[in-house]
Amino acid sequence: MANRVVSDSSPIIALSDLNRLNLLLELFGEPAVIGETVSAAPLPRWIHEVELTQPIDPQILIAGLGPGESAAIHLALETNPPWLILDDRPARRLAISLGIPVIGTLGILLAAKRKGLLTTLKPVLNALMQTGFFVAPALYRQVLSDGGE
Repeated sequence: MANRVVSDSSPIIALSDLNRLNLLLELFGEPAVIGETVSAAPLPRWIHEVELTQPIDPQILIAGLGPGESAAIHLALETNPPWLILDDRPARRLAISLGIPVIGTLGILLAAKRKGLLTTLKPVLNALMQTGFFVAPALYRQVLSDGGE
């Protein structure tokens, strides 16, 4: 599993809703999804659901996160991936405090724009928000600005 990113299911679902799962493969290679079954369309073969081999670390459990976020953080601690893909703010804070590099769905879209995999961000961000994904107005403006829009 070395060099694979670890992801919670939420970013996988968000990118699937946008029909942009390919961005994960193009940016990172083979992501690993934790034990939760992703309710989106069948996963591509290059996304692997991984069961934890050890109980979740108590320092993660006491944070009161959801099971998917807890499992993703635990797997990231076990495997030391280049990135942990998380959107939930409390989960991101915990992961960062544990020294895990974190990126979220918006960071993935911004990286894709910078790499030329997306020509524009605004319509993709708008489509993401139409799926029910919350983006604070200030963050929306910041992502567009960072992407040169």
